[in-house]
Amino acid sequence: MRDATVFDIPAITAIYRQAVLEGTASFEEIAPDENELAKRQQALIAGGFPYLVAVEETTGDLCGYAYAGPYRPRTAYRHTVEDSIYVSPAHQGKGIGSLLITSLIERCDAGPWRQMVAAIGDSQNYGSIALHRKHGFQPSGTFYNVGYKFGRWLDSVLMQRPLKSTTPVIPAPQEPAALSAAGPANAPCPTSSPTRAK
Repeated sequence: MRDATVFDIPAITAIYRQAVLEGTASFEEIAPDENELAKRQQALIAGGFPYLVAVEETTGDLCGYAYAGPYRPRTAYRHTVEDSIYVSPAHQGKGIGSLLITSLIERCDAGPWRQMVAAIGDSQNYGSIALHRKHGFQPSGTFYNVGYKFGRWLDSVLMQRPLKSTTPVIPAPQEPAALSAAGPANAPCPTSSPTRAK
C-alpha cells in the first residue's frame, strides 16, 4: 500500500474504465481518459485528501485504488469525506478492497474530518455494501431509482461511519474584508483566503 502518483494513472484508468463500461458502482457512462483522471487525482491530492494504491509485491501490478474526497462542494460539509474504492477484476475476492478501505480510514482518522460517507451505486452491489459494513459503516438510507444504466433503474445506497479525528474544527471561509470608510480609491485591497485541510 502506498500513496498514488501520476505514474499510476494508466493502470487506474484501465480499472476505472472497466468499472464504468461494465459495472454499476459508478454512475458515469462514458469512461474518462487518462488526462481527465490525472486532473481529478491532482485536485484531490492538492486538497490534502488521501489517494492510495495497492500494488502486488512480486509483479508490481496495481491491484486497486482508493481515495477520499469532499462529500459535497458546499463549505459546511467540509468535515465529511466520501470514499471511492475500485479493485481490478483480476484481483477481486483476494482481500484487496479490505486492505484499501482499512488504510483509507486510518489516513482519514489522522486528518481533520469527522465523518466518512459511502454512496454505493446499485443496491445489488452486495460486495461493496458488505465491505463497508465490515469496516464500521452503517446504512443511512437509500435513494431509489435515481440512476439509469444498462437498461435498468439503479438505487444509491448511503452508508457512513464516524472518524476519530481530534483536530480542531476546520475554519469556515470568511467574507471579503469590507472597504474602509475612506472609499475604494484609498482602501487596501480586501483579502480572503478560505482555509481547508492540507
